[in-house]
Amino acid sequence: MQTALYNPFEDFRFDNNTCFLSGEPLRSAEERIQVFPDWLMCKFDIADKPFKLLDESLRTYKQLRLPCTAAVAERISELDNHIERAFEQGYEAVKEMDSVTLFQWVARMVYGVVFNEIQAGIRQQALSGEAMNFSQVLVHKFKNLHLMLQSLIVPIQFDGISFTLVTARVDNPVGTFSYRDEINTLVYSLRMNDFGLIVCLQDNGANGAYHKAFMEPSSGRRLHPIQFEELCARFFYSAYLFNRLPTYTVMPTAERVYIEPMPLMDMSMKPVFDHWQVKTYGQVLENFWKPWGYTLFEIIKDPEHPMSFLLDSEGRPVDAADITLPTG
Repeated sequence: MQTALYNPFEDFRFDNNTCFLSGEPLRSAEERIQVFPDWLMCKFDIADKPFKLLDESLRTYKQLRLPCTAAVAERISELDNHIERAFEQGYEAVKEMDSVTLFQWVARMVYGVVFNEIQAGIRQQALSGEAMNFSQVLVHKFKNLHLMLQSLIVPIQFDGISFTLVTARVDNPVGTFSYRDEINTLVYSLRMNDFGLIVCLQDNGANGAYHKAFMEPSSGRRLHPIQFEELCARFFYSAYLFNRLPTYTVMPTAERVYIEPMPLMDMSMKPVFDHWQVKTYGQVLENFWKPWGYTLFEIIKDPEHPMSFLLDSEGRPVDAADITLPTG
């Protein structure tokens, strides 16, 4: 008998009576978990902070929830506890963590946001009486993300690289919590304690390879927050330029499910990434550098060499201790 997998996109089932991950029916609509772990919301006092959805409606972090069976909730609680212990120890512990475990933790939050966005869209559709117009490209991405997230409860073996994960040591001020996600491109960043994380959840390692030469000079160095945010800006922009729709071979067997990424090259022979536009990158970087007040004009004053705190004009790594900023 093959290992069972659940696909909520088959019949677009996003109600509160079905477990979001296993597809099992719930006994009560009150069987739910938080999208963001309780320990994270408590540590940074964000439970009642506003969270804006794509339709411009506002929730609080604690209002973002997922319908979930007790068994799945227990498995996610185990994951949260494991992550909390590592995160409290700091960069060295996070760096040594299994990459799939970190992927699962991030994917749970990003997919949780996706789930709530879809529910909001369904409600809006019901109010307007119009048919729901949902991008098939996004369905493809979200379905694959959900498939991989089921590795929490189903024995799944990843054969090959399905995501990019970057871990950096960052000299963050005490109490720092900086979180971003972009669900259209499935990229995520988090900065807290003495580290930062960047995860491209469905790129088959392409973004990591794309930035490898840029990152190598600073590899292993302690970064200033503005340096890490520069790195985030590069990944968020390249995720936008990524012009492939990854596909996967899924082979269920009696013991486990094997997932293998297919090659990213296609018949058109186009580059995997669209052309890097300095002005557009500058606009992204301006957004990531808001705490320090740098403007687009300053960032791209020299379009051939946009402003950088990671590398100097000779391509050498900038030491975090040498960075002096007006604010932040």
